[in-house]
Amino acid sequence: MNGIVGIGVVVCMVFGGYLLAGGNLGIIMKALPFELMMVGGAATGAFLISNDFHAVKKTLKDIKKVFRGPDWKPGDYRDLICLLYELIRLARTSPVAIEEHIEDPENSAIFQKYPKIVTDKEAIELIADTLRSASMNYDDPHQVEEVLDKRMEANLHHSLHSSHALQNMADGLPALGIVAAVLGVIKTMGAIDQPPEILGKMIGGALVGTFLGVFLSYGFVGPFSSKVKNVVEEDEHFYHLIREILIANLHNHSANICIEVGRQNIPVNRRPSFSELEKSLKELRKEA
Repeated sequence: MNGIVGIGVVVCMVFGGYLLAGGNLGIIMKALPFELMMVGGAATGAFLISNDFHAVKKTLKDIKKVFRGPDWKPGDYRDLICLLYELIRLARTSPVAIEEHIEDPENSAIFQKYPKIVTDKEAIELIADTLRSASMNYDDPHQVEEVLDKRMEANLHHSLHSSHALQNMADGLPALGIVAAVLGVIKTMGAIDQPPEILGKMIGGALVGTFLGVFLSYGFVGPFSSKVKNVVEEDEHFYHLIREILIANLHNHSANICIEVGRQNIPVNRRPSFSELEKSLKELRKEA
């Protein structure tokens, strides 16, 4: 919602201010299709040159984050804690029984209680791989912690590629706007024998290229890049929660302490209250 409102504010304030100042929108509208073709088309071509097909596809998909926001909502964090609580309790009471759940999460009765989490391949693999490491009797939990940190760092690096790709496009748009403007000046110089009123409109049309490059860069593509980065980093807290709880489990803390360690590491705007979480865990105990 904020993304749509922001776009509306940018467009209304820029063009509204221009019109209120007595500007002639007709000159911009006449030149806009051609300038947009040059500036936008060149930026798109440069984007395709600098990224492979997978990166292009992922970037187009990640643009939705600008309008949709983070994938993981407060309720998802609560569900994740409940899932990990069930798995930890089962692993401690019956180490053999936990294997069927971590080896085949899609058919696990425990995992199936949380369908949204099951659809996230990275989250499921983090949980399964870490619990599997615990079953291998690692002498030093710090080894598992180091492996998790490296894995999550690499995952974040790949997830931020869309943001970097958009930022590169934003950085190049002003220069491409200058290219379009220079071409407009060249066109104007070819008609230097025309009267001043015609030359003025031609120069004005040429300057639309510069305007368009800067406007798209700082009004849209740059902010899109920042928003995608912020959303990716916020969603990364979901995977950090898995790390915190399962590493605490490897240090043989009680299940309740493991859960509280994880809860305290959730961002405030996503963190379930202690009483809310305790209520959910009590329901799980009753089911068990």
